[in-house]
Order: sequence, then C-alpha cells, then structure tokens
Amino acid sequence: MADRDQEIIARIASGVASVPSADWDSMGGGDPFTGHAFLSLLERSDSVGRHSGWTPVPILIDQPDGSLSAAAPAYLKAHSQGEYVFDHSWADAWQRAGGDYYPKLQLAVPFTPVPGRRLLGPRPQALIAAAEAVTVNNGLSSAHATFIAPQEVAEFEARKWLIREGIQYHWFNRGYASFDAFLDALSSRKRKAIRKERAAAIAGLEIVALRGSEIEPPHWDWMWRFYLDTGSRKWGRPYLTKAFFDGLGRALGDAALLILALRNGRPVAGALNLIGKGTLYGRYWGATEEVPFLHFELSYYQAIEWAITHGLGSVQAGAQGEHKLARGYEPVLTHSAHFLPDPNFNEAVARFLAGERRAIAAEMEALTEMLPYRSSASE
Repeated sequence: MADRDQEIIARIASGVASVPSADWDSMGGGDPFTGHAFLSLLERSDSVGRHSGWTPVPILIDQPDGSLSAAAPAYLKAHSQGEYVFDHSWADAWQRAGGDYYPKLQLAVPFTPVPGRRLLGPRPQALIAAAEAVTVNNGLSSAHATFIAPQEVAEFEARKWLIREGIQYHWFNRGYASFDAFLDALSSRKRKAIRKERAAAIAGLEIVALRGSEIEPPHWDWMWRFYLDTGSRKWGRPYLTKAFFDGLGRALGDAALLILALRNGRPVAGALNLIGKGTLYGRYWGATEEVPFLHFELSYYQAIEWAITHGLGSVQAGAQGEHKLARGYEPVLTHSAHFLPDPNFNEAVARFLAGERRAIAAEMEALTEMLPYRSSASE
C-alpha cells in the first residue's frame, strides 16, 4: 500500500488494552470515547470480545522506527447490533445472493452513537487503505466507519467509500448565562411547557449531580440497575457488563458525571454523562419508578443546566429522539462511511443511499421548521 508515496507498515493488535496507553492517547481522539481508558475498559470488562460479537482488531500504523503514528479502533463484527447505523437490509440482500455478510470490519466505538474521530493520528489515508486491505485480504463482505467526524468525510470520499447520513439532536449553548436565559430564547408556549414538565418531574424528589470521585461504588451499583432496566426494555439483552460500570469511575475520573433523582435519600433514577472538551455527552439512563417527565429532567434539562453552568458549548444526548426538538435540541447530520469491495453490491447500496439522502434532506428541512426557538420578530 502507498501513503503519499511512502510504504505503510500496518498491523492488527489483539486489543486496545495491548497498546501502551500513552502511545494510543498521543493520537488525540478528542473525546473520552476514543481514549485508551474507555476502549480498554470495554475489553477488560468483557463488554466486547468473547461472545459479544465484537472482536477487537485495532488497526495500527507504525513509523519505520517502530513508533506508532496512527490508529483506528476496529472490530470484527458477527452481527449488526450496537451500532446505531442500521445495515440489516444490506446483510439480508448479500446473504440472499449467497454471500456471508458477517464477519464485517467496523471502525467504531462500540455501543456509542457519538460522532468523533475514527482515524486517529496524522495519517488518515494510510488507516483507510489498511482497513481496505484487511477487508479484501480476509474475504470480508465490507468495512464500515460509523459516526465519523465531519472532517473525516472527505478522507473517506477520497478513497471512494460510500457516505451515509443520519440525524441526531444536539443542544447548543449560545452564550446563555442561565437555564432561564436559555428558556427566554424559546417561544412562550414552549417555555411554559418545559417549566411545567420540570415542576412535575422533581415533585417530591431531590436531584444531585456527582462528578468523578464523588461517585462512590453504591452509586455505580444503582446506575447499573438503572441501565439494566433500560437495556432490557430497549435491547432485550444489555450490551455492557457490570464490570464495565464498576471500572468506569476509576478509568475516567472527572470525565464521569452522574445525575441522580432521590426519593427520601434513595436513588430512583439516574443519568450518566461523560464530559468532553466543550461537550457533555449523555449516555445511559434508567429508573426504578415511573415518574412523568423524569427522563426529560435528568437526561435533557439537567444536562443543559450543567453545561451552561460549566461553560460547555453543546450537549449530545444520544441517538434518535424527535421529542428532543421540543426541549431545545436541534437536528444535525451524522455521517458513516462504507467500503463494499464487490462492485455490484457497491452500486446497489450507492443507489439506496442516494435515495436515502434525498429523504434525509427533506426531513432536516421539516425538522428545522419545528424548532421551538422564537424569531426576533415573533416575541
């Protein structure tokens, strides 16, 4: 392979945990999810590996002197679960044609629909070429890079990967001095609705925010219970293990933020967030009581309030959820990239994606018109 007329020295590691943390983190992913601590914890906790269907195969690019110059979190996938970019119809079509869609190569952060860099370090083209070689040389059906950073789209397009779009909802801090200042930017009807929701959600409850070392083992036990509740209802079998939650506080330190709702001092619901550079990432939520609007309070409003107080520029509250619009979250495009070596399969998926992009463009236009923010002329 060639990378700007230089030879690529690429290798597959047995996992991120096998790479020295200083070497991996020197590649600069820019968010907590691509850091060595998070990815290696997924491995050590058996959330990936073994029988999970996610086999870690991180792609590493070495300098001629053997030092690491680029890396990509990568996995051999035995299914399409936990990705949040759905290709089940592609798998069905490939298998009906007599092929084996799985395993496939996935450049991603497992179970984490958070946009960010998947090509770490200064040699993105070398990493993409290496991913292609892994796919072709091992007879894999395809390679996929999901929730890539916007600046990576052009890198994948340069090697003719297909680009797929999706929609998420993010909140943006436009210099608000307080949560009330944020509400003042909304229409009167939406302001009143949010205040009513918040009052109903916290009636009889105490809300506490714990960060880093403030989160003690009993708190993590509660968050595990909350995660199990949500996971069993949404996925049938939760992806993450208890060992993951047990180790998360030690692994991430002050990057962890846990917001709990207490009734008579006992947690009844919780939302776990991770703190990045300028962004608060909402990840897991759950409850042992059904309380109207409590999900919105812990996962959306408390996150917005914390971000304003601590000067963060945005909140990302996970995948999907058109109901976030009414709470001030705005539609944004997400991107994934797909390498399909078979030319006929590639052409069929390209046609599908062209139609999907038209539908998404129309949806983005409609969603933007539904935003609750008041115009300067309206109030």
